Amino acid sequence: MGWRRTDCLSKPLTDIFEKLGSLVGTWPFCFFIIPVIISAALGGGFIFLKDREDNDLERQFTPRKGPSKATRAFVRENFPYNDSMFSKDRLYDKGNFASFIAVSTNNSNILAIPAFEDIIALNNRILNITVDNGRVGFSELCAKANGQCVSNVILEIVSLNESDQTSITYPVHTHRSSSVFLGSVLGGVITDTNNSVISAQAVKLFYYLEDQESTKELSKLWLRAFKKLFSENNSKYTYVSFCTSKSKQEEIDSHTTDGFPLFLITYACAITFSVISCLRRDNVRNKMCVAVFGVFTSGLAVLSSFGLLLYIGVPFVITVANSPFLILGIGLNNMFIIVSDWKHTHVKDPVPKRMAHTYKEAIMSITITALTDVLKFFIGVMSDFPSVQSFCLYTSTSIIFCYIYTVTFFGAFLALNGRREASNRHWLTCMKIPSDSPDQCSEIYNICCVGGDYDENTGAEKKQLVSRFFRDYYAPFLIKPWVKGVVILFYLAYLVTSIYGCFHIQQGVELYDLAADNSHVTIYNKKQRQYFSDYGPTVMVIVSEKFPYWDKAKRYQLQDCIEEFKRLQFVNETIYTSWLDSYLLYGQEQHLNIDDKDVFLKNLSTFFDLFPFFKQDVNLTGDAIYSSRFFIQTVNIANASMEIHMLKSLKATTESCHVASLLVYHQEFIFYDQYNVVVSSTIKNVSVITAVMLVVSLLLIPNPICSLWVTYSIGSVTAGVTGFMALWDVSLDSISMIIFTVSIGFTVDFSAHVSYAFVSSNKTSPSDKVVDALSTLGYPILQGAFSTILGVSVLATSEFHIFRTFFKIFFLVMFIGMVHGLVFIPVFLTSFTCSSNKCESTDKNLKISKL
Repeated sequence: MGWRRTDCLSKPLTDIFEKLGSLVGTWPFCFFIIPVIISAALGGGFIFLKDREDNDLERQFTPRKGPSKATRAFVRENFPYNDSMFSKDRLYDKGNFASFIAVSTNNSNILAIPAFEDIIALNNRILNITVDNGRVGFSELCAKANGQCVSNVILEIVSLNESDQTSITYPVHTHRSSSVFLGSVLGGVITDTNNSVISAQAVKLFYYLEDQESTKELSKLWLRAFKKLFSENNSKYTYVSFCTSKSKQEEIDSHTTDGFPLFLITYACAITFSVISCLRRDNVRNKMCVAVFGVFTSGLAVLSSFGLLLYIGVPFVITVANSPFLILGIGLNNMFIIVSDWKHTHVKDPVPKRMAHTYKEAIMSITITALTDVLKFFIGVMSDFPSVQSFCLYTSTSIIFCYIYTVTFFGAFLALNGRREASNRHWLTCMKIPSDSPDQCSEIYNICCVGGDYDENTGAEKKQLVSRFFRDYYAPFLIKPWVKGVVILFYLAYLVTSIYGCFHIQQGVELYDLAADNSHVTIYNKKQRQYFSDYGPTVMVIVSEKFPYWDKAKRYQLQDCIEEFKRLQFVNETIYTSWLDSYLLYGQEQHLNIDDKDVFLKNLSTFFDLFPFFKQDVNLTGDAIYSSRFFIQTVNIANASMEIHMLKSLKATTESCHVASLLVYHQEFIFYDQYNVVVSSTIKNVSVITAVMLVVSLLLIPNPICSLWVTYSIGSVTAGVTGFMALWDVSLDSISMIIFTVSIGFTVDFSAHVSYAFVSSNKTSPSDKVVDALSTLGYPILQGAFSTILGVSVLATSEFHIFRTFFKIFFLVMFIGMVHGLVFIPVFLTSFTCSSNKCESTDKNLKISKL
């Protein structure tokens, strides 16, 4: 197949690696000490960890150029806050607030005594919170409207109607001649046919503070006191969950480094498994110490890379805490492959020669996967999500260090261990021991103090039981025709199941998933989903251009556009706030000709004096209205998938209006923007990874057919992981996209190793090549996969959604990738590859035909 070979770099690189192996074997102490010194120096960067932490929800976990951020800038410019007329619906960000949800403990009516008395008492305690040595309380810090603190009107409404609760109407109640929307403050409501409240299960109260620089520090102190108050609440009638505008951020900031303890446990598990898997009865050939230093190699890589990036000021986001687990998987995989190739060298050869042979065979395989991983992560640096950028930068740098330290630090220790083996010294005491069992010694002595045996036929170490199993049993069984048929049928079933799952994967993320399961933020948001999902956010519909509202024909067209919003399935048709409709009604009452421009503009100021809140909805400059806004009420937004559907439908409706340019906005839309880019970014990243893998494979694997199979395995495993994610209840969101995209690159590792060993084999027939490849790499692949799975399994017990998601996806990636490397790819290679003799015959015939 010489004319088809594309390994333009393979041959010169293997020569370089062979020389490098000889150099490491000759000067092992230098290659061992220098990485340790570098790691110690770079590890000092961890002193800047606290300074580099950046988990700002909006900055890190939303698209950098999300359209809702541009809309917010427009709202901020055209509808600035009026601090004296606070309105929750008119906020363009989350504001400065504290809130609690009270739920009846026995599913009884929370509006009835004694549960409601508990709420009144708790409200009074909150209003009496003071800071600054008792000098400043809520009344000094509260957000105000018409000179009064914005209060929880529901408390007054219920108190006034305590004797006849059914006089309260839901979701809109008339209180003091004003309409009050109760959908956002009462949950689990049961009404009669007249929309009168029979009972409710939950009440939600808000305490908004003024958001000014002069009172910023005092507001923080008040919110902390609010949080402290709830740790003392133990009512037997109500269950209370609370939240503040700072809660989500504080929770995430306080848990940024919580992954490090799990990482230490993972390293302990990895060391244990690696040591056990490298354990040999032979006291000279034992590789236990080699396994320990193989794990240390990954630790040094993480220490050096993280320290370096912390030195230069790269933000440390909570998602970066997943990176060490990936590096551990890469390091273990590299270690097992190098050790496997070392065992195939002649034990009587000098250490430099053994190292040269090991590097020639193993480092090229490692280089293929390292190169694709690094390129993949550097591509991820261009992501729309800053959290993804930080993760990819930390991980790609760690992979580079892991590769360098594997070649130097780990290779040097392997060479030192080789010197010990050459002197026939004990693996633990380093004392010289006999290679043959003395007759006069006991059995215990022979077990503990004898070693150095090897295969005299090959000159290499004796194969372990598992390696012999792959060579003598597994591989010959796998290449039987009927077994290959069963494997292909099994693969087709796998593919069908995966594709089915791909079409049923859910999108969406709950932002509280970044916090711990038992945190007050998570509990509060789950209660909100449970009891207050009947009514969603109040959405601004913004006319973003100069518009002649006095023009009757155009005004009717604009109102028709607004009616289109009301017809959407998740918009309440009757709950609607419009300055224009109120002004038209005012004009009718005052007998004004609103269709005349001068009359329309002249009477606006009088109208705004009567209804001051509406003045915030109109950008009136001179004799023109440059923008205005209306409000619609969404309903039945029970989960993230509905949020996606809502946002898409709202934006589609704005585009269908041709009379004016419309925008829709709510502060939460900043986070909903991620839904527009998650799927496209995932597809783009996987496509780029596949293309990069194809190019690298063609350059480094000396067989284009095998390169195509390795590339195909990425698509196959991607489909499998995506499909089984859906079946395992993992949604596709900004968090899982990070983990999925970066993990999917590791799917190629096992297939690439097997494919490279297949084409590098000296055997002639494809079946013999597969047997040769599996006997060499079957056990290392099994070791790498199970050690990594064992390590990340610790994350399954985490109380953080982000770590559990990492476990699920990485488990799928490693397991499905291992099955591809050990089952599917070997079968495909034997089924669709001709033997060397046949290929050479075909080459000759083709050349003759050309002549």
